[in-house]
Amino acid sequence: MKKTLVLGASPNPSRYSNKAVNRLVNKNYKVLAIGLREGIVAGVPIIKEKKLFDDIDSITLYLNPQRQKEYYDYIVSLNPKRVIFNPGTENPELYEILKENNIESEVACTLVLLGTNQY
Repeated sequence: MKKTLVLGASPNPSRYSNKAVNRLVNKNYKVLAIGLREGIVAGVPIIKEKKLFDDIDSITLYLNPQRQKEYYDYIVSLNPKRVIFNPGTENPELYEILKENNIESEVACTLVLLGTNQY
């Protein structure tokens, strides 16, 4: 099963990143989560450190462009197939970095993609 990293995950059930983790788990995706606060969502531990995970298919972003800057090198180092920019995370600077590293960027809503079976 494809592995997704939720970057900007939150233990707060009202946050969209939290809903995304739940929906991904419910659809049987392998989910990893990094956030500003540790916690557990749908059995997935949210960690704070930038671990070097293997075989990441997708990174779905829930960080605003200012917060993304510290993750640029980390995202590239994971070499995902794609990075999904959820509403509010759009970042032309990061699109360019990804393009230079042959990583697809997609401006979309993870929840909509999952709900319409386009994930």
